[in-house]
Amino acid sequence: MPIHFDIDQWQKVKETYRLWWAHQLDRPIIPLTLSGRDPGRDRPCAPLLSQTTCHDFSIPAEDLIDCIDYELSRLVFLGDAFPFFSMDVFGPGLIAAFMGARLDNSTGLVWFFPSEDLPIDQIHFRYDPDNLWFRRIKEIYEAGMRHWQGQVLMSMTDLGGNLDILSTFRHGEKLPVDLYEYPDEVKRLTWEVHEAWHRYFEEINAIIAPHTPGYSDWSSLFYEQPGYMLQSDFTFMIGPKMFDEFAEPELAASTRRLAHSFYHLDGIGQLAHLDSILKIETLNGVQWVPGAGKPDCAHWPEVYQKIHAAGKLMQIFGEFDILDAVIEQVGDPGAIHCHFHWEPLTGDESEYRRQLARYGIE
Repeated sequence: MPIHFDIDQWQKVKETYRLWWAHQLDRPIIPLTLSGRDPGRDRPCAPLLSQTTCHDFSIPAEDLIDCIDYELSRLVFLGDAFPFFSMDVFGPGLIAAFMGARLDNSTGLVWFFPSEDLPIDQIHFRYDPDNLWFRRIKEIYEAGMRHWQGQVLMSMTDLGGNLDILSTFRHGEKLPVDLYEYPDEVKRLTWEVHEAWHRYFEEINAIIAPHTPGYSDWSSLFYEQPGYMLQSDFTFMIGPKMFDEFAEPELAASTRRLAHSFYHLDGIGQLAHLDSILKIETLNGVQWVPGAGKPDCAHWPEVYQKIHAAGKLMQIFGEFDILDAVIEQVGDPGAIHCHFHWEPLTGDESEYRRQLARYGIE
Protein backbone atom coordinates (compact mmCIF):
# COMPACT_ATOMS: atom_id res chain seq x y z
CA MET A 1 0.00 0.00 0.00
CA PRO A 2 1.34 3.48 -0.81
CA ILE A 3 2.03 6.19 1.74
CA HIS A 4 -1.32 7.26 3.16
CA PHE A 5 -1.24 11.03 2.70
CA ASP A 6 -2.85 13.03 -0.09
CA ILE A 7 -2.75 16.50 -1.59
CA ASP A 8 -5.67 17.73 0.53
CA GLN A 9 -3.80 16.75 3.69
CA TRP A 10 -0.73 18.61 2.45
CA GLN A 11 -2.87 21.67 1.83
CA LYS A 12 -4.13 21.52 5.41
CA VAL A 13 -0.53 21.36 6.70
CA LYS A 14 0.40 24.42 4.66
CA GLU A 15 -2.62 26.40 5.83
CA THR A 16 -1.94 25.53 9.48
CA TYR A 17 1.68 26.60 9.29
CA ARG A 18 0.85 29.81 7.43
CA LEU A 19 -1.28 30.78 10.41
CA TRP A 20 1.38 29.67 12.87
CA TRP A 21 4.20 31.64 11.27
CA ALA A 22 1.90 34.68 11.19
CA HIS A 23 1.08 34.26 14.92
CA GLN A 24 -2.57 33.71 14.01
CA LEU A 25 -3.06 30.10 15.11
CA ASP A 26 -5.11 29.60 18.27
CA ARG A 27 -3.78 26.14 19.13
CA PRO A 28 -0.41 24.38 19.37
CA ILE A 29 1.08 22.45 16.47
CA ILE A 30 1.24 18.75 17.38
CA PRO A 31 2.56 16.26 14.82
CA LEU A 32 2.10 12.60 15.77
CA THR A 33 3.00 9.51 13.74
CA LEU A 34 1.93 5.98 14.65
CA SER A 35 3.52 2.81 13.37
CA GLY A 36 1.73 -0.42 12.53
CA ARG A 37 -0.01 0.28 9.23
CA ASP A 38 0.24 -2.60 6.76
CA PRO A 39 2.64 -1.51 3.97
CA GLY A 40 1.22 -4.14 1.64
CA ARG A 41 4.62 -5.45 0.57
CA ASP A 42 7.77 -7.08 1.88
CA ARG A 43 10.53 -5.00 3.36
CA PRO A 44 13.15 -4.06 0.74
CA CYS A 45 16.63 -5.55 0.98
CA ALA A 46 18.42 -2.22 1.25
CA PRO A 47 19.13 -0.94 4.77
CA LEU A 48 17.49 2.20 6.06
CA LEU A 49 19.65 5.24 5.44
CA SER A 50 21.15 6.27 8.80
CA GLN A 51 24.35 7.47 10.41
CA THR A 52 25.37 3.81 10.54
CA THR A 53 24.86 3.18 6.81
CA CYS A 54 25.50 6.58 5.22
CA HIS A 55 29.07 5.67 4.25
CA ASP A 56 28.05 2.84 1.91
CA PHE A 57 28.05 4.39 -1.54
CA SER A 58 27.57 0.95 -3.14
CA ILE A 59 23.84 1.09 -2.33
CA PRO A 60 21.99 2.77 -5.21
CA ALA A 61 20.19 5.95 -4.18
CA GLU A 62 16.97 4.52 -5.63
CA ASP A 63 17.19 1.52 -3.28
CA LEU A 64 17.66 3.80 -0.27
CA ILE A 65 14.57 5.77 -1.27
CA ASP A 66 12.56 2.56 -1.73
CA CYS A 67 13.42 1.51 1.82
CA ILE A 68 12.40 4.93 3.17
CA ASP A 69 9.16 4.67 1.20
CA TYR A 70 8.45 1.31 2.82
CA GLU A 71 8.97 2.75 6.31
CA LEU A 72 6.73 5.74 5.58
CA SER A 73 4.01 3.47 4.20
CA ARG A 74 3.87 1.80 7.65
CA LEU A 75 2.85 5.06 9.34
CA VAL A 76 -0.41 6.77 10.25
CA PHE A 77 -0.13 10.57 10.28
CA LEU A 78 -2.13 12.26 13.04
CA GLY A 79 -2.56 15.88 14.03
CA ASP A 80 -0.12 18.06 12.13
CA ALA A 81 2.17 15.23 11.02
CA PHE A 82 3.18 14.74 7.39
CA PRO A 83 5.36 12.30 5.41
CA PHE A 84 8.87 13.39 6.30
CA PHE A 85 12.36 11.98 6.13
CA SER A 86 15.15 13.70 8.02
CA MET A 87 18.34 13.92 5.99
CA ASP A 88 20.36 14.48 9.16
CA VAL A 89 21.48 10.87 8.63
CA PHE A 90 24.92 12.06 7.50
CA GLY A 91 25.60 13.58 10.90
CA PRO A 92 25.41 17.05 12.46
CA GLY A 93 27.50 19.63 10.64
CA LEU A 94 27.87 17.80 7.33
CA ILE A 95 29.15 20.90 5.59
CA ALA A 96 32.48 20.17 7.31
CA ALA A 97 32.75 17.05 5.13
CA PHE A 98 31.70 19.09 2.09
CA MET A 99 34.73 21.29 2.77
CA GLY A 100 37.29 18.56 3.31
CA ALA A 101 36.83 17.11 6.80
CA ARG A 102 36.90 13.35 7.27
CA LEU A 103 33.54 11.72 8.08
CA ASP A 104 33.89 8.81 10.53
CA ASN A 105 30.88 6.66 11.42
CA SER A 106 32.80 3.65 12.73
CA THR A 107 31.04 3.97 16.10
CA GLY A 108 27.59 3.98 14.49
CA LEU A 109 27.37 7.75 14.88
CA VAL A 110 28.95 10.34 12.61
CA TRP A 111 31.87 12.46 13.78
CA PHE A 112 33.98 14.85 11.72
CA PHE A 113 37.74 15.32 11.90
CA PRO A 114 40.08 17.64 10.00
CA SER A 115 42.00 15.91 7.23
CA GLU A 116 45.08 17.85 8.33
CA ASP A 117 45.96 20.12 11.24
CA LEU A 118 46.67 23.52 9.72
CA PRO A 119 47.48 26.86 11.34
CA ILE A 120 44.40 29.04 11.35
CA ASP A 121 45.80 31.47 8.78
CA GLN A 122 46.23 28.60 6.31
CA ILE A 123 42.63 27.40 6.54
CA HIS A 124 40.26 28.48 3.77
CA PHE A 125 36.68 27.44 3.09
CA ARG A 126 35.21 27.35 -0.39
CA TYR A 127 32.20 25.80 -2.07
CA ASP A 128 33.27 22.55 -3.74
CA PRO A 129 30.66 21.20 -6.18
CA ASP A 130 32.69 18.02 -6.77
CA ASN A 131 32.97 16.89 -3.15
CA LEU A 132 32.02 13.20 -2.96
CA TRP A 133 29.69 13.65 0.03
CA PHE A 134 27.91 16.54 -1.66
CA ARG A 135 27.49 14.53 -4.86
CA ARG A 136 26.10 11.59 -2.88
CA ILE A 137 23.61 13.81 -1.04
CA LYS A 138 22.42 15.26 -4.34
CA GLU A 139 21.94 11.77 -5.81
CA ILE A 140 19.68 10.80 -2.91
CA TYR A 141 17.61 13.99 -3.11
CA GLU A 142 17.22 13.56 -6.86
CA ALA A 143 16.11 9.93 -6.44
CA GLY A 144 13.59 10.97 -3.79
CA MET A 145 12.11 13.71 -5.95
CA ARG A 146 11.71 11.32 -8.88
CA HIS A 147 10.09 8.65 -6.71
CA TRP A 148 7.68 10.72 -4.60
CA GLN A 149 6.79 13.59 -6.93
CA GLY A 150 5.87 15.87 -4.03
CA GLN A 151 4.25 13.41 -1.62
CA VAL A 152 7.18 13.29 0.84
CA LEU A 153 9.21 16.11 2.35
CA MET A 154 12.93 15.35 2.48
CA SER A 155 14.47 17.72 5.00
CA MET A 156 17.60 19.75 4.51
CA THR A 157 20.60 17.77 5.61
CA ASP A 158 22.17 18.91 8.89
CA LEU A 159 24.60 21.49 7.54
CA GLY A 160 25.59 22.58 11.05
CA GLY A 161 26.16 25.84 12.86
CA ASN A 162 28.80 28.28 11.68
CA LEU A 163 31.20 28.21 14.63
CA ASP A 164 30.46 24.52 15.16
CA ILE A 165 31.74 23.85 11.64
CA LEU A 166 34.82 25.96 12.29
CA SER A 167 35.46 24.07 15.53
CA THR A 168 35.77 20.85 13.51
CA PHE A 169 38.86 22.30 11.86
CA ARG A 170 40.12 24.00 15.05
CA HIS A 171 39.26 21.15 17.38
CA GLY A 172 39.79 20.80 21.11
CA GLU A 173 40.78 24.01 22.84
CA LYS A 174 42.13 25.67 19.71
CA LEU A 175 39.09 27.70 18.68
CA PRO A 176 38.47 29.24 22.13
CA VAL A 177 42.12 30.32 22.16
CA ASP A 178 41.83 31.62 18.59
CA LEU A 179 39.11 34.04 19.71
CA TYR A 180 41.72 35.80 21.83
CA GLU A 181 44.85 35.34 19.74
CA TYR A 182 43.51 35.45 16.17
CA PRO A 183 40.15 37.24 16.26
CA ASP A 184 40.46 38.58 12.71
CA GLU A 185 41.19 35.11 11.34
CA VAL A 186 38.17 33.69 13.16
CA LYS A 187 35.97 36.39 11.66
CA ARG A 188 37.40 35.77 8.18
CA LEU A 189 36.64 32.07 8.44
CA THR A 190 33.21 32.73 9.91
CA TRP A 191 32.19 34.64 6.80
CA GLU A 192 33.84 32.10 4.49
CA VAL A 193 31.74 29.39 6.16
CA HIS A 194 28.68 31.65 5.89
CA GLU A 195 29.00 32.03 2.12
CA ALA A 196 29.74 28.33 1.54
CA TRP A 197 26.89 27.29 3.86
CA HIS A 198 24.32 29.31 1.96
CA ARG A 199 25.67 28.15 -1.41
CA TYR A 200 25.22 24.50 -0.43
CA PHE A 201 21.82 25.30 1.09
CA GLU A 202 20.66 26.95 -2.13
CA GLU A 203 22.05 24.17 -4.34
CA ILE A 204 20.17 21.48 -2.43
CA ASN A 205 16.97 23.51 -2.41
CA ALA A 206 17.27 23.98 -6.17
CA ILE A 207 17.17 20.19 -6.57
CA ILE A 208 14.05 19.67 -4.48
CA ALA A 209 12.15 22.87 -5.35
CA PRO A 210 10.30 21.55 -8.45
CA HIS A 211 8.66 18.68 -6.54
CA THR A 212 8.89 19.19 -2.78
CA PRO A 213 5.68 19.96 -0.84
CA GLY A 214 7.71 22.25 1.41
CA TYR A 215 10.97 22.57 3.31
CA SER A 216 12.22 21.42 6.69
CA ASP A 217 15.30 20.36 8.64
CA TRP A 218 16.07 17.94 11.47
CA SER A 219 13.58 19.76 13.72
CA SER A 220 10.65 18.72 11.45
CA LEU A 221 9.27 22.28 11.41
CA PHE A 222 7.47 22.97 8.13
CA TYR A 223 8.57 25.92 5.99
CA GLU A 224 6.63 26.77 2.85
CA GLN A 225 9.76 28.57 1.63
CA PRO A 226 13.35 27.64 2.56
CA GLY A 227 14.03 27.98 6.29
CA TYR A 228 16.38 26.47 8.83
CA MET A 229 17.04 25.68 12.49
CA LEU A 230 20.20 27.71 13.09
CA GLN A 231 22.58 26.89 15.91
CA SER A 232 25.92 27.62 17.52
CA ASP A 233 26.52 24.92 20.11
CA PHE A 234 30.15 26.00 20.44
CA THR A 235 29.06 29.21 22.12
CA PHE A 236 28.28 27.51 25.42
CA MET A 237 32.05 27.89 25.92
CA ILE A 238 32.05 31.69 25.62
CA GLY A 239 30.41 34.63 27.35
CA PRO A 240 27.85 37.13 26.04
CA LYS A 241 30.45 39.69 24.93
CA MET A 242 32.23 37.19 22.71
CA PHE A 243 28.91 35.82 21.46
CA ASP A 244 27.92 39.30 20.34
CA GLU A 245 31.27 39.77 18.60
CA PHE A 246 31.80 36.39 16.94
CA ALA A 247 28.42 34.66 16.64
CA GLU A 248 25.56 37.17 16.55
CA PRO A 249 26.53 39.07 13.36
CA GLU A 250 26.67 35.93 11.23
CA LEU A 251 23.57 34.48 12.88
CA ALA A 252 21.60 37.65 12.17
CA ALA A 253 22.85 37.71 8.57
CA SER A 254 21.65 34.13 8.07
CA THR A 255 18.18 34.93 9.38
CA ARG A 256 17.93 37.68 6.77
CA ARG A 257 18.69 35.16 4.01
CA LEU A 258 16.03 32.68 5.13
CA ALA A 259 12.25 32.81 4.74
CA HIS A 260 11.90 31.37 8.26
CA SER A 261 14.50 30.80 10.96
CA PHE A 262 14.65 29.24 14.40
CA TYR A 263 17.53 29.01 16.87
CA HIS A 264 18.49 25.74 18.58
CA LEU A 265 19.22 26.82 22.17
CA ASP A 266 21.04 23.77 23.46
CA GLY A 267 21.66 23.48 27.20
CA ILE A 268 21.83 25.84 30.12
CA GLY A 269 25.25 27.08 29.00
CA GLN A 270 23.54 28.94 26.16
CA LEU A 271 20.97 30.73 28.31
CA ALA A 272 23.48 33.55 28.78
CA HIS A 273 23.03 34.35 25.08
CA LEU A 274 19.23 34.29 24.98
CA ASP A 275 18.82 38.06 25.30
CA SER A 276 21.13 38.65 22.33
CA ILE A 277 19.38 35.99 20.28
CA LEU A 278 15.93 37.42 20.97
CA LYS A 279 17.04 40.86 19.79
CA ILE A 280 17.46 39.53 16.25
CA GLU A 281 14.28 40.88 14.67
CA THR A 282 14.33 38.52 11.70
CA LEU A 283 14.55 35.39 13.88
CA ASN A 284 11.14 33.71 14.10
CA GLY A 285 11.57 31.46 17.11
CA VAL A 286 13.62 29.44 19.56
CA GLN A 287 13.85 25.71 20.23
CA TRP A 288 14.87 25.19 23.87
CA VAL A 289 16.61 21.92 24.78
CA PRO A 290 17.51 21.85 28.51
CA GLY A 291 20.13 19.14 28.04
CA ALA A 292 20.94 15.76 29.51
CA GLY A 293 20.38 15.45 33.24
CA LYS A 294 18.37 18.67 33.47
CA PRO A 295 14.65 19.06 34.28
CA ASP A 296 12.40 18.48 31.27
CA CYS A 297 10.73 21.19 29.21
CA ALA A 298 7.91 21.70 31.73
CA HIS A 299 10.29 23.26 34.26
CA TRP A 300 11.58 26.38 32.49
CA PRO A 301 8.74 28.94 32.64
CA GLU A 302 11.12 31.90 32.75
CA VAL A 303 12.73 30.78 29.47
CA TYR A 304 9.43 30.37 27.62
CA GLN A 305 8.00 33.59 29.02
CA LYS A 306 11.06 35.50 27.86
CA ILE A 307 10.84 33.96 24.37
CA HIS A 308 7.13 34.74 24.16
CA ALA A 309 7.56 38.29 25.46
CA ALA A 310 10.04 38.91 22.64
CA GLY A 311 7.35 37.99 20.11
CA LYS A 312 8.99 34.71 19.09
CA LEU A 313 7.51 31.28 18.48
CA MET A 314 8.86 28.23 20.30
CA GLN A 315 9.43 24.52 19.81
CA ILE A 316 9.40 22.23 22.83
CA PHE A 317 9.98 18.52 23.36
CA GLY A 318 7.67 16.31 25.39
CA GLU A 319 4.25 14.73 25.61
CA PHE A 320 0.80 16.07 26.48
CA ASP A 321 1.56 16.74 30.15
CA ILE A 322 4.61 18.84 29.29
CA LEU A 323 2.73 20.68 26.56
CA ASP A 324 -0.10 21.50 28.98
CA ALA A 325 2.39 22.85 31.52
CA VAL A 326 4.08 25.13 28.97
CA ILE A 327 0.73 26.39 27.66
CA GLU A 328 -0.20 27.37 31.21
CA GLN A 329 3.15 29.11 31.71
CA VAL A 330 3.00 31.05 28.45
CA GLY A 331 -0.74 31.57 28.11
CA ASP A 332 -0.60 31.30 24.33
CA PRO A 333 -1.03 27.79 22.88
CA GLY A 334 -0.67 29.13 19.34
CA ALA A 335 2.96 30.06 19.95
CA ILE A 336 4.03 26.45 20.55
CA HIS A 337 5.20 23.60 18.33
CA CYS A 338 5.42 20.40 20.39
CA HIS A 339 7.76 17.70 19.13
CA PHE A 340 6.62 14.49 20.80
CA HIS A 341 9.05 11.87 19.60
CA TRP A 342 11.83 10.95 17.19
CA GLU A 343 10.53 7.44 16.49
CA PRO A 344 6.92 6.57 15.52
CA LEU A 345 4.58 5.95 18.43
CA THR A 346 2.69 2.77 19.19
CA GLY A 347 -0.63 2.40 20.97
CA ASP A 348 -4.30 3.17 20.58
CA GLU A 349 -4.96 5.52 17.68
CA SER A 350 -8.35 6.50 19.09
CA GLU A 351 -6.75 7.62 22.36
CA TYR A 352 -4.25 9.82 20.53
CA ARG A 353 -7.08 11.32 18.49
CA ARG A 354 -9.01 11.99 21.71
CA GLN A 355 -6.03 13.81 23.17
CA LEU A 356 -5.54 15.86 20.00
CA ALA A 357 -9.20 16.86 20.07
CA ARG A 358 -8.61 18.60 23.42
CA TYR A 359 -6.56 21.17 21.50
CA GLY A 360 -9.05 21.49 18.65
CA ILE A 361 -7.09 19.22 16.30
CA GLU A 362 -9.08 16.78 14.19
